[in-house]
Amino acid sequence: MTSNNPGARQSVSPAPEGFSFDVRLWKVTKAQSKTRPYQLRWKVGGRVSSATFATTALADGRRSELWQAMRRGEAFRIADGLPESEVRAAEAAATVRIDPSWFEFAREYMRLRWRTAAAKTREGLADSLATVALAMMGDGDDAPTPEDVRRAVRWAVVPAHRGEEPPEDLEAAYAWLTVHSLPLSALTGSKVIRYVHYRLSFKLDDTPAATDTYKRRRRGFNTAMEYAIQEGYLEENPLNSVKRSISRSGDAVDPRTLVNELQGRQLLIAVSYVGSVHRNRGRRLVGFFACILYAAMRPAEVVGLRLNDCHLPEHGWGTLTLRETRPISGKRWTDSGERHDRRGLKAREPGSGRPVPIPPVLVALLRAHVKEFGTAKDGRLFPNERGGLLGTSSYWRVWQEARPFALTPHKVASPLARRPYDLRATCITNWLRAGLPVAEVARRAGNSPEVVHRRYAGVIDDSDEENNEKIEKMMGWRRESDSEA
Repeated sequence: MTSNNPGARQSVSPAPEGFSFDVRLWKVTKAQSKTRPYQLRWKVGGRVSSATFATTALADGRRSELWQAMRRGEAFRIADGLPESEVRAAEAAATVRIDPSWFEFAREYMRLRWRTAAAKTREGLADSLATVALAMMGDGDDAPTPEDVRRAVRWAVVPAHRGEEPPEDLEAAYAWLTVHSLPLSALTGSKVIRYVHYRLSFKLDDTPAATDTYKRRRRGFNTAMEYAIQEGYLEENPLNSVKRSISRSGDAVDPRTLVNELQGRQLLIAVSYVGSVHRNRGRRLVGFFACILYAAMRPAEVVGLRLNDCHLPEHGWGTLTLRETRPISGKRWTDSGERHDRRGLKAREPGSGRPVPIPPVLVALLRAHVKEFGTAKDGRLFPNERGGLLGTSSYWRVWQEARPFALTPHKVASPLARRPYDLRATCITNWLRAGLPVAEVARRAGNSPEVVHRRYAGVIDDSDEENNEKIEKMMGWRRESDSEA
């Protein structure tokens, strides 16, 4: 809890009627709400006020605003806990309503989120804001193409670009959006918000977007609307009036993507055939793909794996202690200006690790990899050929070249192991089929038990024959083959 008025007041004048200098401010806590799970509480003149938020960033930002008002020695209104400056501003805005354009609002919101968001989150938010911009273009001659609008918004929302002239190929789209972007209040119109929802749901070629893409875009737009409400731009979230029916199994694993044990081995062998003998382009990545297949690691986790994180005994099972991910986000989205962001593990506290037991086959592959290729200067097991960070395009190309070596043409054309990430789904499925508790599978894979159950429930036991036998045994039925005998 923060004590009242951390900075000395410049005046001892009494507080206005209904206001008080006696302020207590608590830290952000969790609330019992799925949509606004973060709560901020503070006390003014003995009366407790509170507010809930959709994200920790919004809650921490509000707490910082109240703290700064206390440092300035402001009085707070007892009835609702608002600082005097905000009360006066609200009274002034009652006659002049602030209504920024979507283009202006997108840049304002991104400045707020940038400091606390990861590079991937920044990129995802920019995509959401740019997608909505297509529905908020307004009317005007010489309108830019949808592709140019998206590119212009994605460039403009980067805080570092504020005050800079846009690139030459985006000048026209940038200038057009500055003038013609619809005001935020337009979102209260039913036609506009329905069109916004359409843009969130479909790609530029008017084909449906993937379920995960839609969910990510909608989530980004929803948090932006929460901020708009907090700032007084809107009274309620316009997205609440538009719903899309999505199957709960929309992100379930497709059984057709999973490989069996033989196919998994054949694919790893095929990877070793990719590239010339001298460059070893494929052989350097056999262990990389094996980590995904046998330890359910995410590719970005394998990129960040170091030798010091590996326990690789000569015999038996080993352990990988995962500590870091190196996702690719693009230079404009990272604080370092490098393509790879440096992050902790997904859904874990910074600095915490995730130990994953690995079978002898993976231990042997990693020992052989270290013996033949060594490590990068910083100890990473899988650098690129120049010793730098391994890029997505590098291991993706190797995988696409390896599939035709290992699979028949019919299988190559199928969804079977089309993506390296499908190997992770195979590993998690194998753990579940082996009888590991869902909680233990979730711990090893770095997911929540709810996600594991939702995504893999359809592939844990997909044998109709085995299920039929269980039903017959429970019902006391005799199989035809048994009666004939």
